[in-house]
Amino acid sequence: MDALALDLDSVLADTRPLWQDWLEDAARRTHVELDVPDDRIAAAALLDERLGDWRPLLERFAADRGPVYFRPHGDTGTVLRRLQAAGVRLGVFTDAPRELADIALAHVGAARRVEVVGTLDEVLAA
Repeated sequence: MDALALDLDSVLADTRPLWQDWLEDAARRTHVELDVPDDRIAAAALLDERLGDWRPLLERFAADRGPVYFRPHGDTGTVLRRLQAAGVRLGVFTDAPRELADIALAHVGAARRVEVVGTLDEVLAA
């Protein structure tokens, strides 16, 4: 096996609870209705329209609260280390915004093991 694509939310860290909490917080702070689709790629386009430069707000919120939502799992770290040592390239796919994905990966201890982060198509292409 040369490469492996992992689903961030199913395998390493479920980012949806933090995403939902951020949406509620952002709507409250900005007084803007943020009824966004479940597909976070589509949601990002809607947020661009309604909030403008929302990504730094998400990144700051996620960085502050990441330790509450994401915890490293020793078994997962061991498997990732073994795969990387065996020369397997690791990619992580998600529909979460990159800012959120990067923070989740850092908190679960997988950031330095993963070579590619993006949508499934982006990870498979890499």
